[in-house]
Amino acid sequence: MLSVEEAQGLVLAPLAPLGGETVPLSQALGRVIAEAPCARTSHPSADVSAMDGWAVIAACGVTHTQIGESSAGHPFLGRVGPGQAVRIFTGAVMPEGADSVAIQEEVTLEGTTIRLSGPVPPGLHVRKEGQDFKTGQSPLAAGKLLSARDIALLAAMNRPWVTVRRRPRVAVLSTGDELALPGEPIPAGGLPSSNGLAVAAMVQSWGADALDLGLAADDFDSLVAKARAAEGCDLLVTSGGVSVGAYDKVKESLAHLGFEAGFHKIGMKPGKPLMFGRLGRMPVLGLPGNPVSAMVAATLFLKPMLRCLLGLEPALPPILLAQLASPLPAAGGRQEYLRAGLERQADGRLAALPFKGQDSAMISEMAKAEALIIRPPKAPAASAGETVPILLLD
Repeated sequence: MLSVEEAQGLVLAPLAPLGGETVPLSQALGRVIAEAPCARTSHPSADVSAMDGWAVIAACGVTHTQIGESSAGHPFLGRVGPGQAVRIFTGAVMPEGADSVAIQEEVTLEGTTIRLSGPVPPGLHVRKEGQDFKTGQSPLAAGKLLSARDIALLAAMNRPWVTVRRRPRVAVLSTGDELALPGEPIPAGGLPSSNGLAVAAMVQSWGADALDLGLAADDFDSLVAKARAAEGCDLLVTSGGVSVGAYDKVKESLAHLGFEAGFHKIGMKPGKPLMFGRLGRMPVLGLPGNPVSAMVAATLFLKPMLRCLLGLEPALPPILLAQLASPLPAAGGRQEYLRAGLERQADGRLAALPFKGQDSAMISEMAKAEALIIRPPKAPAASAGETVPILLLD
């Protein structure tokens, strides 16, 4: 069997970032910059005051005569000469000739005469033009995932639009005669379908658009018809039907459409029956049917695939270190991913508490998990307090 790392390499190797599209700033949150945007204005666009006070010439002593006022959006249009001052407010443009601001708390006003408590140095309380960034500069690089703070920056750059990576279109197909959509009648021996909705939600949370193809029965015609509906998508993700049982027919049905298989099982637990291949140019990722296995495999494979398509680096999930809060037995022959809770210790280090229930059908344990503890194949038993690698969820 392939190792997890080998399989990840095969899955990611053929992927390249998708093309760009231009969107308004109101729709740019959570998108990935495709082209570094250049500022269309400097910030600030002129020398401005950082405080309320009086704009003066620093070299002209402490006594000045007020000749006007400058407020935000209403600059003083004249020129400040020796011994003159302009009342100025925070954010207002510095009048021509003035080079410093005496703050109002350090000034005595008598009619139009102002007296400073002492000399002020040149440039005091002045924000210089382009202090933040200048016209033509690119404070944001391509590949940046846009946050609300970045939206503020783009707006300050006077950019109403931004070119971002197109969201990957991901078709999601759940398979199995035993499944019913939540709220629908459940067949004898069946259960509500959770994988499709879970995977679609993960896809959306990772910056892509999900096309839910619904449920396909364990028969050739149903699977082929549903798979055809994925045409035009960037990725097809199936769940269930990729093992070696008599009713696991996904691979066989996709072959009718020209599916080229890459691999169909890897050395991990949970998630051994994982399939990867291509339908023409479209990658196909076949997740296991057990809900926990599907979500763990999606975290390890689907998430980095989407990051590659979005041009995000690094593509693979970061591995952190934590201390075990309770002992673990020796691992088996496959790499294990154990659901765990996390606590922040007094010294700031993370403590990982592995759950007792690790069955791959226990969705409640997966829902409350905050991390996956990674156990290499045949790892020896570990005691509480030992350091282990973890993968954060969410």
